Formats: sequence, C-alpha cells, structure tokens
Amino acid sequence: MADHDDRRWPDWLTVSRAGAQEVPDAVVLRGAATRTRPALFAALADALALPTHLGHTWDALADALRDRLDAGPLTLVVSDAGQLLVDEPAEQYALLLTVLGDLATTAPHPLRVVLGEVSPF
Repeated sequence: MADHDDRRWPDWLTVSRAGAQEVPDAVVLRGAATRTRPALFAALADALALPTHLGHTWDALADALRDRLDAGPLTLVVSDAGQLLVDEPAEQYALLLTVLGDLATTAPHPLRVVLGEVSPF
C-alpha cells in the first residue's frame, strides 16, 4: 500500500501514516489512551478481558497475551499510534515491540499489530 512506510517491518507488524486500517475482528486501542505504560496495560486488560491479577510488568503482560494467543489469533490495531507510550522513556516503546515480536514468533496462534496514523520517521 502506498501509505505504508518504505522500511521493512516484520511480517506481524504493519505501520501506516494514513491511519489505522479497518481489520475485521481486531481489537482497537486508541494511542491517546495509551500514553503511559500503566495506561497501556489498563487498555489492553480492558480490551482483551485479561485477568484482573495481571501484573504491571512486561513479563506479566507477555504471559497474559500468550494465554490469550493460546485461544486463537489476535490482531491489535492502534489508532493514533504516534501517541503510544509517548509519555514514557523510549526504551518502554522498544520493550513493547520486543514483547509483541517475541509473541508473534513463538505463540501458537498468529499475532498481528497495526500501528496507524504514525508520524513519518
């Protein structure tokens, strides 16, 4: 698609400057509601009905998402993704991508992530 960044992204990740794609059965998160790690964890827990005992560490999130992926494929769409973790140090965003990438390559069912409305890099 013409609106995607020209960089090579992993197969599980789609980055779009034109906006989030509409994907059937996708779980949609608003980037503006995920500006901090606690807000991201809360948004994911709410959107995916993750266990209430979900810890607030990347390992706990990875475990909860892996349990979710045991049940079937998952597509996460983040609208206004330029806001995702913007109020956190950059390494938090990198950790999120690492967690998602690890899950995408090792989980029993596919994980797809669509980052929409991302500013040009």
